Amino acid sequence: MDKYSFLNAAHTAYFAELYDQYLVNPDAVEPSWRAFFQGFDFGSETASENGLAFSSNSEETGVLSESVRKEFQVVQLIDGYRSRGHLFTKTNPVRERRKYEPTLELSNFGLSDADLDKAFSAGEILGIGKSTLREIVKHLEDIYCDAIGVEYMYIRKPERVKWIQDWLNVNDNHPKFSADQKKHILKKLNEAVSFESFLHTKYVGQKRFSLEGNESLIPALDAVVERAADLGVKEFVMGMAHRGRLNTLTNIFGKSPKNIFSEFDGKDYEEAIFDGDVKYHLGWTSKRETDSGKQINMNIAPNPSHLETVGAVVQGITRAKQDKYYQDDFSKVLPIVVHGDAAIAGQGLVYEVVQMAQLDGYKTGGTIHIVVNNQIGFTTNYLDARSSTYCTDAAKVTLSPVLHVNADDVEAVVHASLFALDYRMTFGRDVFIDLLGYRKYGHNEGDEPRFTQPKLYKAIAKHSNPRDIYADKLKVAGIVEDGHVKQLEKDYKASLEEDLEDSRKIEKTVITPFMQDEWEGFTRVDEKVMHDVVDTSYPKDKLTQIAKVVTKLPEDKKFLRKIERLIGARQKMFFESDALDWAMAETLAYGSLIEEGFDVRMSGQDVERGTFSHRHAVVKVEDSEEEVLLLNKLGEHQNGNFYIYNSLLSEYGVVGFDYGYAMASPKSLTIWEAQFGDFSNGAQIMIDQYISSAEDKWKLQNGLVMLLPHGYEGQGAEHSSGRMERYLQMCAKDNMFIADCTTPANMFHLLRRQMKAHYRKPLIVFTPKSLLRHPKVVSSVDEFANGRFHELIDDETADAKKVKTVVFVTGKFYYDLLQRKEEEKRNDVALVRIEQLFPLPADEMRKTIKKYSKADDIVWAQEEPRNMGAYSHMLMHFDEAKQFRFASRRAYGAPAAGSATRSARRHKEVIDYVFDKTKNNQR
Repeated sequence: MDKYSFLNAAHTAYFAELYDQYLVNPDAVEPSWRAFFQGFDFGSETASENGLAFSSNSEETGVLSESVRKEFQVVQLIDGYRSRGHLFTKTNPVRERRKYEPTLELSNFGLSDADLDKAFSAGEILGIGKSTLREIVKHLEDIYCDAIGVEYMYIRKPERVKWIQDWLNVNDNHPKFSADQKKHILKKLNEAVSFESFLHTKYVGQKRFSLEGNESLIPALDAVVERAADLGVKEFVMGMAHRGRLNTLTNIFGKSPKNIFSEFDGKDYEEAIFDGDVKYHLGWTSKRETDSGKQINMNIAPNPSHLETVGAVVQGITRAKQDKYYQDDFSKVLPIVVHGDAAIAGQGLVYEVVQMAQLDGYKTGGTIHIVVNNQIGFTTNYLDARSSTYCTDAAKVTLSPVLHVNADDVEAVVHASLFALDYRMTFGRDVFIDLLGYRKYGHNEGDEPRFTQPKLYKAIAKHSNPRDIYADKLKVAGIVEDGHVKQLEKDYKASLEEDLEDSRKIEKTVITPFMQDEWEGFTRVDEKVMHDVVDTSYPKDKLTQIAKVVTKLPEDKKFLRKIERLIGARQKMFFESDALDWAMAETLAYGSLIEEGFDVRMSGQDVERGTFSHRHAVVKVEDSEEEVLLLNKLGEHQNGNFYIYNSLLSEYGVVGFDYGYAMASPKSLTIWEAQFGDFSNGAQIMIDQYISSAEDKWKLQNGLVMLLPHGYEGQGAEHSSGRMERYLQMCAKDNMFIADCTTPANMFHLLRRQMKAHYRKPLIVFTPKSLLRHPKVVSSVDEFANGRFHELIDDETADAKKVKTVVFVTGKFYYDLLQRKEEEKRNDVALVRIEQLFPLPADEMRKTIKKYSKADDIVWAQEEPRNMGAYSHMLMHFDEAKQFRFASRRAYGAPAAGSATRSARRHKEVIDYVFDKTKNNQR
């Protein structure tokens, strides 16, 4: 025992502080002390399990004096509140909280009521100095168990934990707002409450997804915007679903209620070609001047009914703005995502977006996540909506702090929001607020919620709204008088009445495009303009300068021999053989656009080298793994930036992110590449709700490029088809481009067209796999420099007078047919390639058919099964196709057979039938 005699002589405050550090981060404590504390914990736990509370039964605990042991137990109590206090808060305004064990009773820490008036040095680690246990407990109750519950002790960075504790210790985690600040909070809360009640009166039973029960969101957002502007934030990008969206648009983003009322009245739109969307899906961009005179840009992204989808889009918009304007300080653009409790817990996309938060290609310097928690999803109670304790438990994936707040306590809500802002601005990381309120009406205002939650809605019916609760509190404090709130409400509703009257004088609804400032100079166009030839030529001398850079590795670094040979081969193909492959087409397209001042961003799984090891946009130094991007070494020709990132194994989240990036950066060529084309079905919601339809719904242009490797090479069902039939089915009027190129030069010009056009449309490209190294898939330098994109490529070797069969074909299958044609020397067959499937080059196709006037056999040939591929699209968009002879595999449930032998046999049968119509094509 002599070796521990120093313990009883040392200052107990030092022990307490050291033990507190050990509880937060054991590895940060000196090893001998760590061993001692481990022994103490072991002895304490063992004693407790044996019903001995905290009596000594180990060497470490036995040598301590009673006072020192008690100090340690008080530290454990403090740690208990920090770790588990959030489970015992007063955060639920309308329900009893679930019970959790063990509680924070003193007896669970070896303490008792007899210790309450004893002074403990452990109070110093809370910043209150040596204090009685009673004072320490009160301090802990105020911080951790009142209207705000805080989860943060799982964070493994001591500096973040200490920062949080210091922030919470100020005023015992309670705000100290001035009288004027409180009046301002009441004003914003009144606007939130009055807006909803006004709509409820004027538009009875109409869907509005009201904020009632969580109105404190509005003063919280207002406080974040005002404080953030003072901290240097220049732009906000916000995404939220329906609940409270109209309220937020009016009272935070400054959208005129007149416009919202016009949308409620269901008027037709000003534009004939614009279909529009429901009012609670629309986006908005505005300038706001804060109370301190700061000008800030406010953006709330449009979103569909697929609630969490917008979260990924917001991240992409934010990153695009940061890359373009604030590369040196991402904190200048602040993303805020507002979730629903059922959606954040139930939608897997949330996890994908959370996982992006610290990745180089996707990080945005921290997002403030706010959950409008009304404890119910449609009609589903929270107990049926998740297995986790909290809806916000996804936050723990990135060790982000979570604050659970009682939505009835508006000052606590604003206080928590300011914590979230300060944390984000200090550490550049995500933070979550769980705003625990209720939903006054059903899922929409026409529902009857008592069908499924009779007890809950009986309680809600008797419950005062947050404004009235706060007003009563301010009256008691003498800050406002009796008539103050009534006057606020009267004045605000009077202004709404004026807006309503004005709105009804307007005959048609005008929808303001989202982020119109970023899209100045771009026009929306129809299908006719999409067929116009865009000048995508590029001077040969400039092309040569780029080629010199991208075909030469730095001489002072050592690379793998395979890389040296590959880059050397590129040099030969440009400067000697004049036969450029697909990888060179891509590289030169990107390089030429960069030289012209455009940025290029590409992301997706394994895109840096390419799934099929063709791209090698990033090469690594052999010894150090230093990354070299030759496209960022163009020297005086470097007028744009090249960004390329291997993504996390996500489609939905990453496509959403890149779509958002393209939405905010029309002068960036933004590309997402699927590992295999059919993997894009993991992002189907993004494709359906944004890519194919956003221009019709929201006036949104977007130039996102999706590269989908496609082609039948016997690799089975999941590695053959990019499912082009799905994209083609979504094509209508002028909503996007669909292409399936067969030459490197055509790919070069297609990519350049995306940026050189004065408009933006999504571009879906079915890209090759085996053709990446096919000896016939090459183009000359002159075709790059002086060519253009061809929607259709005719058979240059065919003599029209001799042709009896014209075969329309697309993509890789052309080369399979070409091989047979050459083997059989079939001069009577012309192979015509459709390079752009939408908009379909129908006029060119008709001219081609007319050219081959001797042909009596017109074929549509595809390698995909009958119920897949482009045939149904041809029937819909080209009337003459109904008379075509159709060559394909028969209809199947899966795109391709798992057996390479069977797949090859089916493939051959289709080719046989193309060249001999007497063959059986029904297998």
